Amino acid sequence: MRAHLARVDAVLVQAVIAAALSFAHLHDIASAAGQDGWKAWAYPISVDLLLVAAWRRLRSGDAKAAGWCWFVIALTASLGANVATAGLLDMDQVPAWLRILVAGWPAVAFLGGTLLAHSTPPTTDDHPETTDELERPRLIEDQEDAPDPTEAIPAAPAIEPRPAPPAVSVPAALVEHARKVATEHHTRTGAPIDTPTLRARLGVPSPMAEAIAAQL
Repeated sequence: MRAHLARVDAVLVQAVIAAALSFAHLHDIASAAGQDGWKAWAYPISVDLLLVAAWRRLRSGDAKAAGWCWFVIALTASLGANVATAGLLDMDQVPAWLRILVAGWPAVAFLGGTLLAHSTPPTTDDHPETTDELERPRLIEDQEDAPDPTEAIPAAPAIEPRPAPPAVSVPAALVEHARKVATEHHTRTGAPIDTPTLRARLGVPSPMAEAIAAQL
């Protein structure tokens, strides 16, 4: 528990430090670009709010393309201010293009915030009771108009049994000979003779071999 609290405290401290530094850098850039007084402090708030709005849109899972677009724009503004104040830009001689970007940022931030806040698709949970009430009579009407399944299914035709094949008459001499063959096979192999082997030994058709095997 203590390790978890220590990890959370470290993350919060790091987040506060990073936010304070980025806030100060954005203020310095806005002030150097000619935005003095309260206007210079409003620029960091505008950038951070656009970052938060874009991040919430990414977390919600709706219109991620717009969320990524405005997240990258706000992140570029924040990183650009951090890099520019690292000695790469003469704060006393700010170029004209940077003054134009700083002056036009409020309109860009307002457009991004408006699109992110008011482009959420409508949900179907706004009036659940009304929807149920509209669907319920339709379901009842469908059930009343549906045909009886017992009347729609025709009766299956009766299947007549196939006539039994005529009995095969086997001569008594052939049965005796088959009994000798079966005894010899059992003595030689130790297993009773099967119908295919009996048919092959006697040279008779399959029906007659089956009839002889039934009499053994």
